[in-house]
Order: sequence, then C-alpha cells, then structure tokens
Amino acid sequence: MFRRERSVPLRGSAAALCNNLSVLQLPARNLMHFAVVHGPSAQLLSAAPEGVPLAQRQLHAKEGAGVSPPLITQVHWCVLPFRVLLVLTSHRGIQMYESDGSIMVYWHALDSGDTSSVQAVFARGIAASGHFICVGTWTGQVLVFDIPAKGPNIVLSEELAGHQTAVTDIATEPAQGQDSVADMVTADDSGLLCVWRSGSEFTLLTRIPGFGIPCPSVQLWQGIIAAGYGNGQIRLYEATTGTLHVQINAHARAICALDLAPEVGKLLSAAEDTFVHIWKLRRSPESGYIEVEHCHGECVSDIQVCGARFCDPSGSSFAVTGYDLAEILRYSSV
Repeated sequence: MFRRERSVPLRGSAAALCNNLSVLQLPARNLMHFAVVHGPSAQLLSAAPEGVPLAQRQLHAKEGAGVSPPLITQVHWCVLPFRVLLVLTSHRGIQMYESDGSIMVYWHALDSGDTSSVQAVFARGIAASGHFICVGTWTGQVLVFDIPAKGPNIVLSEELAGHQTAVTDIATEPAQGQDSVADMVTADDSGLLCVWRSGSEFTLLTRIPGFGIPCPSVQLWQGIIAAGYGNGQIRLYEATTGTLHVQINAHARAICALDLAPEVGKLLSAAEDTFVHIWKLRRSPESGYIEVEHCHGECVSDIQVCGARFCDPSGSSFAVTGYDLAEILRYSSV
C-alpha cells in the first residue's frame, strides 16, 4: 500500500509530454532532485525527504537558428560511472549540463538537412550507457556521445541507424562486462524495438517488430524488456531473443511512462487513464520464464498524467506529474 505524501510545488504545470519527469536521488545529502518540462523551459527542484522545497532553477532551451523559442521535449539526469549530467533535448538541439544545471558543458545543434519545413525536427529519448550518453532523434537515428571523466570535451562518437520513425525512448542497464549481453533498447513511434550491445562500437542484436502503435516508454531489467504502448498494453520480452513472454492489458488509455526499481524488479506504469500501477517482475527458477504480479494501483483523479518515476531503487516511493497540475505528487509505501 502507498499513501499520499506532501507534494512538491511547481512554478508552472508539466507539459503534456510522455516521460515528463526525471528524479535524481542524493542519499548522502538527504536530497531529492526533480526535473519537469514546460514549453521552452525546464524546472529543476531540490526537496528534502518530507517534501519541503529547498531550491528551484529554470533552464531554457538554447535558441539556435529560428524565429520562435524552441520547445523542450525531455529532460533527464544521466548517471555515468564518474559524473552525473543533466541532458535537455529540444526542437533545436541537445544540451548537457552539470547535474545541478549551473553550467552547460555541451551543445549539439540538430541539422534539419534537406527536410521540408513542415517536418518537425527534435531529439527525444535519453539514457546513459557506460561512459556514453545516447539520445534519439526524429529521423530514427540514435546519437552516441562519448563523455570524458570531467570537462566539456564531449564527442559525438557514433550514429546508430535502426529505426525508420522517430525514437520515443531509450533504456539501458549495466552489462557488467559480459559478452553479447543486450544492455540497451530503443523504441520508436511505430512500436519497433531495437536491442543493442554497447561498447566502443554499439552492435544491433535484434529487432522486435512493432504493430503500428507507438511505444512511448521502455525499460530494461536483468534481460527483460518492459515496453508500454499507446493502446495501454505492457509487453515483456526476452532481450536477447526478442521473444514475447507476457502481454498485460494494463491501462484503458495510452501509457505515458514506465519506470523500474532495479533492486527489487518493480515496474511502475502510468497512463492517460489517470492510473498508476506497480508490478513485480521475476523469473521462474524452474522454467526461466518471466512472471509478473500486480502489487498496487493508484488513481490520480482528474489529472492527465504525463510523468511518473520511482524515487528510490527499492521502489518504496514514487512521484507523478500531470498536465495543468502545478505540483509533483509524491507517494510512499506504508
């Protein structure tokens, strides 16, 4: 069971974008950082465990070329082995900041090339993999940036071509030095999933076909891919083979966010039907098949949910954002 805790106030509401919440826990300082997108700016908030807001910062999308302010599409903290960067994507480019948003260390402009003016240009889908940060684009390419231990000498090292439509989300997990391990999955607007092995060069291991419905959010845990779709379904696949193990009709409307608590294998799903569900994933020791159990359902009444994240790796608390909601809702286990 979960109970509602003190919410964290926002200066404005969250934009109606999928995955519109990022959470960074700093146990050593007893702090929780939240990041939310609205229009051309992103709000960064620091809060004590009891929800008392301590600091706020506004970040704005770098203008680039164009006459109108660019809209931010996503903000996400990337935890690398040696540093934490805050990555912000927009219709003009990719911005990387120190974790508190105080210093921009890198800016990558998006080149529309020969695309017509009617086609949207944007980046979306952000994840860290080892010492790389991967970012999806409107073309279906995934840009791989090599991040140094410190400083701004960030290099675009590779461009991965696996998708024909815009990337929606990227998920990774540590490979722990094992060969041929699938440690990154990318999703797109057609529902196609591409499974990769990271390294000095990224290798495409398998494609999991879509079925014409977007996959706005994807997660990866111990070789299990959890994909949330626009029809409210969650599908659990074997990462190495792409085999479908479980299909859950989890929500009545489109899923807008998935998150995983890696210590316990809890999966959080949030959707436009105002519900947030928590599921427990495990593998059967006898058969090796993926099993799932429903643990909790929470109705966030009269709110168009657009972001949800666990606030700790054990899945004992989570936070939710909603369109036209000037606060971050927080829940913790009883």
